Amino acid sequence: MGGLSGIRPTRERLTLSAGTELAYLRAGDPAGSPSLLLLHGFPNSSRGFRDVIPLLARDAHVIVPDLPGFGESDPLATPSFAAFADAIRELLAHLAIGPRLLYVHDFGAPVAFDLAMAEPDLVLGLVIQNANAHPTGWGPGWEATRAYWAAPDEHNTAAAMAHLTLEGTRAQYDSGLPDDVASALDPAQWAEDWRVMSRPGNMRTQRALIADYGRYAQRLDAIGAYLREWQPPAVMVWGRHDAFFDIAETLSWMEDLPRMQAHILDGGHLLLETHAEQAAPLIADFVRGVAMRR
Repeated sequence: MGGLSGIRPTRERLTLSAGTELAYLRAGDPAGSPSLLLLHGFPNSSRGFRDVIPLLARDAHVIVPDLPGFGESDPLATPSFAAFADAIRELLAHLAIGPRLLYVHDFGAPVAFDLAMAEPDLVLGLVIQNANAHPTGWGPGWEATRAYWAAPDEHNTAAAMAHLTLEGTRAQYDSGLPDDVASALDPAQWAEDWRVMSRPGNMRTQRALIADYGRYAQRLDAIGAYLREWQPPAVMVWGRHDAFFDIAETLSWMEDLPRMQAHILDGGHLLLETHAEQAAPLIADFVRGVAMRR
């Protein structure tokens, strides 16, 4: 992507209490700016934010971890979204991060809500990008996964895990996109995701998270109650061609957060791969507004 210049991140590492290492990027002023925690989804890593970090770091202290088993972070012995949230808590404590904005996207959503609902007073706001927090987001494409959650037998397991291939990884990038939008994608990105996914221990992480996402689905009523009660300031940047998260999900978010800013862009599930230049200023404006209200 071109046109987004600003502060470049540094790569750092933290040894967690479990003995594994968590890799993360950091950029911006930790003293004079609000903290913004960017949480990636499947199948990528902190690399998915590469085109927005420089601009966002002008107005925020940006922290971008590779979740365990993704990017350069080690896998956990027992991976789950709760364990991921504990790892991120260790990172936030290590960096002495208090109030923060949370980026809510895909597999990052269960982690973000674990953090937010445990300490709602520390949530300055939410940046929502193609994240399911309501049943409306799971369309027909989720039938195999939901069948697996209900009955994890051999047949249903194979069907639910069928996307854990190179082609399935690519589909997260280009499925549902118009040809002219898809033409802007860089094949090196999904090739790198697949390389990382294929490392020892990482495929086990992916399989565990598919199962654990079913437990996240069981928390949706509580998550909706949190949103309606606490009304965190929020901005949405959503790829309308997402083949996995139904567009109806955007309306459910708006019903829970009626003051949310909502921007529906001409991208897909991994919106920032094609629309970083459009999304980053919208997020930055929101961050500045939060900073002014502090």
